[in-house]
Amino acid sequence: MFASMYRAYEQLSDPIKSFISGLYAWHESIGVHRDRLNHKGTLRDGENSYPEALHPIVRTHPITRKKTLFVNENFTTRIEGLHKTESDAVLKMLYDHIATPEFHCRFRWRENSVAFWDNRCVQHRSVWDYYPEVRHGYRVTIAGDKPI
Repeated sequence: MFASMYRAYEQLSDPIKSFISGLYAWHESIGVHRDRLNHKGTLRDGENSYPEALHPIVRTHPITRKKTLFVNENFTTRIEGLHKTESDAVLKMLYDHIATPEFHCRFRWRENSVAFWDNRCVQHRSVWDYYPEVRHGYRVTIAGDKPI
């Protein structure tokens, strides 16, 4: 399943768009890689630390120049400058909004299917709908641009 972050942004009310447009949020991998997947051992690049970065909540796609939401329930942990309760409430509202079915595209896997997407404007959420079949995935990440 894929969620259009363009559409999710476009459907926000103007006051919410105005409120979040200057905010930045922390994206941290520790909650997924260490806490959920119980990762132990050396991490990428030989460093024993989990990547984190501060990104705008609303980013402009470098090619389309369209605005898009740039938060992810698995990796976005807190909004810079807000109290924890405020940050949690705003992020929950955005995550609930992104979950709206009208923003989603469901990919139906078939033999020899290939899927790819642009993480700058789409969110991927895997659904275990292929049981008892086995699905293999390979992630390829191209060095990205800095979100603006």
